[in-house]
Amino acid sequence: MANFKKEPTKMVPSPSYGLIPERDVDKRPVLETRNLGIDFGGLHAVEDFNLIIGRTEIAGLIGPNGAGKTTVFNLLTKVYQPTMGTILINGRDTAGMNTEQASKMGIARTFQNIRLFSNMSVEDNVRIGLHNQIKYDMFTGIFRLPGYWRGERAQHERAMDLLSIFDMEGLASHQAGSLPYGAQRRLEIVRALATNPSLLLLDEPAAGMNPHETEELMENIVKIRDRFKIAILLIEHDMKLVMGICEGICVLNYGKVIAKGTAEQIQQNPVVIEAYLGKQKEA
Repeated sequence: MANFKKEPTKMVPSPSYGLIPERDVDKRPVLETRNLGIDFGGLHAVEDFNLIIGRTEIAGLIGPNGAGKTTVFNLLTKVYQPTMGTILINGRDTAGMNTEQASKMGIARTFQNIRLFSNMSVEDNVRIGLHNQIKYDMFTGIFRLPGYWRGERAQHERAMDLLSIFDMEGLASHQAGSLPYGAQRRLEIVRALATNPSLLLLDEPAAGMNPHETEELMENIVKIRDRFKIAILLIEHDMKLVMGICEGICVLNYGKVIAKGTAEQIQQNPVVIEAYLGKQKEA
């Protein structure tokens, strides 16, 4: 397989603080956080987190272990309620919302540790993600009226269409827990896409993958963005993947943003280099 090459993207200032792709400048940002933070017993786990993501941007959230990256994901998806600050999804304030309400607003995620229903089939795992798109009511479902069968057929077709993104249609009847590790990772992404998000959060999607699988993942993330016209924010330690596909990158350390910019800017930022490698001693 040929090495994946990222298409150049021009990043421009947005009306709010931050950079977004030029193609998204006339559209409402899919995500905007303002002074977002959370305390755990007096410990500032995340503090003054400001981020804006364009409508079709592939963005990266990176930083050393323990920097607070997954905590940010938990805040965005309302697993945690913020102590301070604001989260806007498609321009709407999520204050007081729970995880289900955030999902209905268009935010979906995968997890650092795979969370599939291992004893269920691959297709059923995807169909769980379609739960918020069921068109028939309880009465129709109990009595198996025609509307129920139409809904079931539509869900099956939608699940197979989503599985085709990763060429997994042939695995639809397989037990999810029997899949190889890389395939389970891909299935979790498909299930998240089934909720019809406008923002997809990927928590270390390349973890445990070999170089060939990572290369395919890079291509598929771009394909997902282009096909569904959505934004993607990913946490990842594989810098080749991050620098290869992310248009805007935010660097977190000790719960605070220490740098934001393009891949080229982040790679040359001395504060970022110090955070990862430590301060160099003077000769």
